[in-house]
Amino acid sequence: MYIKSLELKNYRNYEQLCINIDSGINIFYGDNAQGKTNILEALYLCSTTKSHRGSKDREVIQFEREESHIRMTVYKQGVTHRIDMHLKKNRPKGIAIDGIPIRKASELFGIVNIVFFSPEDLNIIKNGPSERRRFLDGEICQLSRMYMMELANYNKVVAQRNKLLKEISFSGKMADTLDIWDIQMERYGKSIISRREEFIRQLNQILRGIHQNLTGGKEEIELIYEPNVREEDFASELSKGRERDLRFGQSGVGPHRDDFCVKVNGIDIRKFGSQGQQRTAALSCKLAEIQLVQEEIHDTPVLLLDDVLSELDSSRQNYLLQSIHNIQTLITCTGLDEFVENQFEVNKVFRVAEGTVVQNKQEESK
Repeated sequence: MYIKSLELKNYRNYEQLCINIDSGINIFYGDNAQGKTNILEALYLCSTTKSHRGSKDREVIQFEREESHIRMTVYKQGVTHRIDMHLKKNRPKGIAIDGIPIRKASELFGIVNIVFFSPEDLNIIKNGPSERRRFLDGEICQLSRMYMMELANYNKVVAQRNKLLKEISFSGKMADTLDIWDIQMERYGKSIISRREEFIRQLNQILRGIHQNLTGGKEEIELIYEPNVREEDFASELSKGRERDLRFGQSGVGPHRDDFCVKVNGIDIRKFGSQGQQRTAALSCKLAEIQLVQEEIHDTPVLLLDDVLSELDSSRQNYLLQSIHNIQTLITCTGLDEFVENQFEVNKVFRVAEGTVVQNKQEESK
């Protein structure tokens, strides 16, 4: 699987862009705030319907424009697919696959699998539980259409239940309707808990070897899933917590409050690990994620590295670069020194400046 081309119109700082992308290593270099990350964001958005930054559709459309367009062509298992995405300020986005409009975003599932790695991801260990849940959900959604749908349904149920809790607290009415939302919350929540538990188990099997290689065999890593509530206790805990939920106007029980612990040599590095340990663990998780996707889909994902190399020391840079030699990778950076010094093979190099992208042929090495 690899992305062949990308076209943008009125997208962030790109009025018009059309680039052909190599199936190997692609470098996008230039000064900060020139539009490098916008290219990766557009690819991720066109593949998953969501911005990795959490941006809303209207935020990526150029100022004083009403809509923006992304077109991406993808080669997969001998077939080329075209994905068109129309982003509109005041209406839902429109998506077409090979010229045929789709009704649900879930119909994009399975066409492109993307692993996105940014400097923020290096902080998933030390940041709060919401960041670690985002890491879990981001990958499981690409591996399981059912999980994607159940997570979306669960989030809608929680939002509706929270709204109802506030209304009951204010008016004292409709308390009897809470049972309906509790049943749905339990139904979707149990499935989410089960899939997250399985994902952590699968990731651990791959993670240990990668982390040992990264640390020269000095460290043993383990992820431990910390569900807010166990599947078998969901119904009873919801019932027990209802009075508290009514008091605070929000649901206090469920997988929307899950977390996972990261232990290195038996120590919880969320609290007691050095920054170096936390970053190495985050890198291990991302590399394990790539391998897990390969095993699940029997194909290689597309890897997007957004200015990550500058955040890593030379040994970790080398390990990362050597791990991606057979995967289509798009890397953003401010310079090419790391690749020249390490004599790393690059297939295409693009210079990005003020919303223009130019292929820099003399910089390429074959």
